[in-house]
Amino acid sequence: MQAIMALDKENLPLHVAITMDGNGRWAQAKKLPRTSGHDEGLRTAKRIVKAARDIGIKYLTLYVFSTENWKRAEQEVGFLMNLIHTHLCAELAFYKENGIRVRHIGNFEALPASIQKDIKQAMDDTADFKGMTVNLAINYGGRDEIIRGIKKIIENKVSPDQLDEKTFSSYLDMPECPDVDVLIRTGGEQRLSNYLLWHVAYAEQIYTDTLWPDYSNEEFYSHIEAFQHRNRRFGAEKPASKKGK
Repeated sequence: MQAIMALDKENLPLHVAITMDGNGRWAQAKKLPRTSGHDEGLRTAKRIVKAARDIGIKYLTLYVFSTENWKRAEQEVGFLMNLIHTHLCAELAFYKENGIRVRHIGNFEALPASIQKDIKQAMDDTADFKGMTVNLAINYGGRDEIIRGIKKIIENKVSPDQLDEKTFSSYLDMPECPDVDVLIRTGGEQRLSNYLLWHVAYAEQIYTDTLWPDYSNEEFYSHIEAFQHRNRRFGAEKPASKKGK
């Protein structure tokens, strides 16, 4: 409770992105199957979504399944796909209660048809909700997103004279979202792992050793407070506005 009380509600980041790392190691430490870590990680994700919604975060992007995760054991991949299916089909009441709009980023066409259907249904069901936008990065890779964006630009015959950063962004997966203000990664690793390469150009980065299933609301709020104390200059000599945008 102390961490949330310390927050400056006038200086919140507009867009928070999280790499939810450590599910497997959490399970192994408890001598449980890796799938148990993913189960617990899903419960943590739902709790953190609610925590972000409660303080007024407008955009939250969660790294659910990367383009590289297909390399994992077939059993684990199958479990993760089923977990995504179960979550998307079961949480409409949660999204509705909290006014959460669900969006997808990633290579949609390369997903199994059943998961495509689940994602589309969740997006359609929540399209009019105004409380917060949650971007689920499923089959997502930053390089893949950029390549797909370039292909769209070529297909639309955009001339070099028309191409600038704003135009390029409009061909990426979440053109309606502002750039990421703060990127949080749990699990002790300190790297981007091909996550939101275009969108984190000026994001503040916060890393914690806490494994994702153990990540608490209090620690999340403390990370938002840490962001509020960063001096964001965006390449300028003088400090930029304290506003998280």
